[in-house]
This record gives sequence, structure tokens and C-alpha cells, in this order.
Amino acid sequence: MPALAVDAATPVAHAFCDAAARFPAPLMAGPTAAAAAADKPEAAAWSPDLSSALYNVDGWGAPYFFVNDDGDVAVRPHGAATLPGQEIDLAKVVAKAAGPRSGGGLGLPLPLLVRFPDVLRHRVETLNAAFDYAVRSTGYGSRYQGVYPVKCNQDRYVVEDIVEFGEPFRFGLEAGSKPELLLAMSCLASRGNPDALLVCNGYKDDGYVSLALTARTMGLNTVIVLEQEEELDIVIDASRRLGVRPVVGMRAKLRTKHAGHFGSTSGEKGKFGLNATQILSVVTKLKAIGMLDCLQLLHFHIGSQIPTTALLSDGVGEAAQIYCELARLGADMRVIDVGGGLGIDYDGTHSAQTDMSVAYSLEEYAVAVVAAVGRVCDRKGVQHPIVCSESGRALVSHHSVLVFEAFSATAPGQQVDAATAYVLDELTDDCRADYRNVMAAAVRGDYDTCGLYADQLKRRSAEQFKEGVLGLEHLAAVDAFCEIVARGMGAPEQPRTYHINLSVFTSLPDMWAIGQQFPIIPIQRLQERPAVDGVLSDLTCDSDGKVCEFIGGRHSLPLHELPTHATRGYYLGMFLGGAYQEALGGLHNLFGGPSVVRVAQSDGPHCFAVTRAAAGLSCADVLRAMQHEPEVMFEVLKQRTDDATAASLARAFGAMPYLVFDPEAAAMSGGESSGMSSDSEGSAAGAAEEEDEDEWEFMRGLAV
Repeated sequence: MPALAVDAATPVAHAFCDAAARFPAPLMAGPTAAAAAADKPEAAAWSPDLSSALYNVDGWGAPYFFVNDDGDVAVRPHGAATLPGQEIDLAKVVAKAAGPRSGGGLGLPLPLLVRFPDVLRHRVETLNAAFDYAVRSTGYGSRYQGVYPVKCNQDRYVVEDIVEFGEPFRFGLEAGSKPELLLAMSCLASRGNPDALLVCNGYKDDGYVSLALTARTMGLNTVIVLEQEEELDIVIDASRRLGVRPVVGMRAKLRTKHAGHFGSTSGEKGKFGLNATQILSVVTKLKAIGMLDCLQLLHFHIGSQIPTTALLSDGVGEAAQIYCELARLGADMRVIDVGGGLGIDYDGTHSAQTDMSVAYSLEEYAVAVVAAVGRVCDRKGVQHPIVCSESGRALVSHHSVLVFEAFSATAPGQQVDAATAYVLDELTDDCRADYRNVMAAAVRGDYDTCGLYADQLKRRSAEQFKEGVLGLEHLAAVDAFCEIVARGMGAPEQPRTYHINLSVFTSLPDMWAIGQQFPIIPIQRLQERPAVDGVLSDLTCDSDGKVCEFIGGRHSLPLHELPTHATRGYYLGMFLGGAYQEALGGLHNLFGGPSVVRVAQSDGPHCFAVTRAAAGLSCADVLRAMQHEPEVMFEVLKQRTDDATAASLARAFGAMPYLVFDPEAAAMSGGESSGMSSDSEGSAAGAAEEEDEDEWEFMRGLAV
């Protein structure tokens, strides 16, 4: 690289200060340029409506989530039918759940999962209403009777709510394992409609099949769906042994499939189902033993997140042809189960371009299914079957919100000041020459040459640092200078990292496992302009514990500066995560699940009531899950300390693994209010310290 004419004897600090006034404005403005622009009156104007548009809340949140006039995310628990005064302010829910008990709060530690059973009820009713309209509008000759696949969310109260809300619609459950079958049997037996289907999917052994047949003896409308041809022998043997005549279904492996991650289990090479040859083999065997009348259901699954109704109609039409063929062969066919696939519009684009959205409404989905089945059956002269779907994702995704706190953030980009310039003056001659060449090229506006010399300066200083020629101060000064040069040349400022009190692996497993994106936005302060581009970094000691891809193709998320007390009071919500995330989450770094509250709409002053609350797993809970014995561990440690420290150890075993902040320290630090109560983790800890005797007894109850 040709050297520019520079005076090596001129001190760098003086050169910097002399050249500063002649530098182009973008190069010297640094990271304060955006802040200066925001100070202008015309740029400072902001509103909740602008935040709603920025985060596309109306796109992915309708009809349940919106930004209210206070700048908080709010919930319409009854969808579009929610009346004025029934909306639930999510920030107030968090304040109630996480606030100190002394102030009327529940003292629950964050992170916090907020469930809205009213939303769940509305989803169940809306799904059934959509299919009811499809049946009536197309002149369909039968009815819809869906099931909820409990794998989507096996939480006891979620499953019980769905069965209770679905009872008027004969809504049932689908199980894919023995424990799921047990919970489905119990729930349907205690509160389900007698006609509700209990669909038994998944791979099966004699124990699974025997359990399903036992359910039939209890009066449950149980259907054993064959995933593999050899499962038929297990069903036949168990039914003969128990003296129970089974109702059998088959899962067909269709030719129809869709591209993308969620279509990988469909098509001829899919993981599940029987091909045409195997289907005929099952029919032949059942006919030979006089059990063909037991075959009554056809099941198939195109794939989750079916992107278009065109693909849906194609797959349903193919399956309906198989259904009609089974009826022609003599099976007593009654139900066609279209499986899952009813998608969620995670990014609010209402498009078929990615796995994050779908190009249809719930009503359009239902009409496409019913019309496709009816069309084929009419052509074949077959009676219209009951239409069943396993639309778990569509039912439960909206009903919960995960709330977590950003407790710190990396500092804004560095600036070169006089002090930094004097450190640069101590560089070696060749590094100082590179520095002056950068300055000279910048003043001339020759940014290509400026960038080349900046890269050379950074490489050379790094090498000399490794050799021990330069110190850490020199390396930091060069990095700061080169960062300013890059921004001045138009390079975008790197997003700042917001550290969140959460484990991505525990609470957002699909984000790191398959690249799934969920809407994440601040739940308050949305009347303020979000002036920072940020990415999220979790608590785990793992580089994958981060969120740096967001809906809308963003590689950063618009955020606000943290409150001036810097460590608490800025809350974010992850939405549409009610399906799969809780069951898939693990215990990486031994971070357990969040605290949970159930919130129902009420006529109280804040329009809601917390009907159930539970703190998340304690340190003792997660240790026990990995075969440790907390009570033994405590006894070992207690021998090495005094009583006061032992009491502190007992509290540590009983606390959640997440970070805890002291609200008293936060109050003493002063600063602006975040608009919400301070984090109650510290409040709970403070209350615990006032109950030393109870905490001291905690370890005695660990084994109970």
C-alpha cells in the first residue's frame, strides 16, 4: 500500500485534535448522531400507534393483543367480542404477579408465564364456529368434531380447559404416548362429552394398545390409529386377550407434501404412516378375520404450518380418495382426521413465503377442508364422514405470554476523545503512520483508502499486542478509533446486547433448535420512541443462548434505553409461544421453567383476576431432576459453616435459579420510573429474610 505523506514527528494527539474540526461530520458524530436527531421536536414525537405499527402488533396479534393508550401491551380476552373495559393491561398483570406481597402483589419471581384461559376458550369456540360455518355454507352432510393433540401443551389446566370449553362441541383429545393417553383418559372421563373422540396416535406396544382398549371399556370413544402395519397384530392380540372389540384407524402416507421445515414429515418419505400397499394389506388382514368393520377412521398429516389452502385442498382431496376407496373395500368408515397443519401467522404478514406465516384465515382453512372432502365423496357416492382435525398449534399458541426482564445492556459505541488520542500517541512508529494515513484519507474523503489503512492499523496493533510491544490501553484505543472510522464510512452501528433474565433453551427452545421466530416486543413504554437496536442474550453459559433474528426479517429489535437505575424495570414479552415450548424446554445450566399465573377477565378495577399462581422450579427442584439429593447436599454444606450462613444456604436451595435484584437497592439508586413495579424477585427474597425460621425449616421438607 503506498504511504501517504505524513510527518512522523507530529504527535498523534495534536494531529487528531487539529484534524477533528476538518473531519466529515459523519465520521466524528459517532453513536450520538441518532440521539441528537431524536432530540429534535419533530423527531421526538411518538405514540402507541407508531409502536404498534413498528412491531406489527395488529398483524400478528389480532384479535387478542394491541397497544393501549398508556403505551402498554393489552389483551382482548374474548377477541373481537371483547367489550370496552374488559381489556387486560399486561403490564398491570406483571405488576400484580411480581410485586411485593407487602404491596398487594404475589411476590412471584420472573421470568413469568401468563396464561389467559379466556383466550383459550375463544380459540376453541372460534375453531368450532369456523367449521360449523363451513359445513352449513357448503351443504356438507355431516359435522366437524375436533381433537386437541396434548403434545402441544400438556399442562393440566390447559388440557382441562380445552375439554371443558369443547364439551358442547364433542371436542376430544389426541394422545401420542402412554402418559399422554393416561391424562387424556382421566380428563375425558371426568369432564368430557361422551361422544368426544380419543385418538391414539404414535408408535405402540402391547401396553399402549391395552391401555387404549381399557379406555373403551370405560365408555370412552377411543380410536387406535395404526402408524405401522405391524401394529395391527398387536391390536388384534390385545383385543382378543381382553375381550374388547377395537375401533381402528390408519394413518395414510400421502404423496402430497409441502416444502420447508414443517413439511419434512409429509410425503412418501415421511416418518409416519402406511403407503398404498400397506393399507391394502391391513384391509385384507382385517377382512380375513372378520374385523373389517372395526376400521372406521382415516388419518393423515400434510405437515405443520400448511402455507396455502391450495396445498391443503390438494392433500385433503388425495386423502378423501383413500377414504372412499376404504369404504368401497367394505370398511365401516365414519371419520376422516385431517391431522394438524392449521398454521399461525407468527410474523403478521399473512403470506406463504416463509414458515412464519400462512396465507389464509381460520374460516378459509375450514371451508377448504370441508369442501375438498365433500367434493370427492360426492363424486364417489360415499356418505360424508365426520371431519376431525388436530389443530393444537392454532388452539394454544395465543393463550400465553412469556414475560422476562432485560437487566443490563452493553454500552453504546465508543468515541475517540482527547484522552484516547493521547494513548494513540504512544503507539509504535509504524502504527502511528497507519493512524495518520487514516486521518489524511478521511479528511480528503478517500474512504476506500481510509478503510484499508484502518484495517492495517488494527491488524498491526493486534500483532504487536501479542508480542508484548503494546499494552491493553493501546489495543482498546485502536479498537475505539477503528470503530469510529467504520461508522463514519457508513458501516451500520452494531446492535447493542441486552442481557435478559431467561434461558433460551428452557423457555424458547424452538428458537435455537429450528430457527423458529416468535414476536418479541417491550410490554410497556410503547408511547416512547425505541431508539436502540438490540439483540438479546440469555443467562446460560452457551453461545447459542441468544436471540438475534426477529420477525419481519430483522436482525435486531427496536428497544428503549434501560431505566436510569440500569438493572431492572424493563420488561419484554414473547407472544404466540403457547404451543410446544414448555414441553420441549430443557434444564440447560439447570435453569428451570418460569413462574406461572392464570389470569381471567373480571369486573374488578383492573379488569382481571389471578385465579392461580405458582413459582417456577427452585434450585432444589432442578438439582433433584438430575438425580442430586438437595437435602443431603445441604447437610454436607451445613457442617462447614455457622447457623446464619446455613440459613442462607437453605434459602439458596429454595430460590429459583434466575437472577434476583434487591428492590431496596433499586429504590435507593433513584432514577426514572419504568412505569411498573420493581422486580419482585428481590421482594420475595426480602420477605424470606423476615421469615428466617420458616426458611431454616425449608430443607426438612425437601424430601416430602
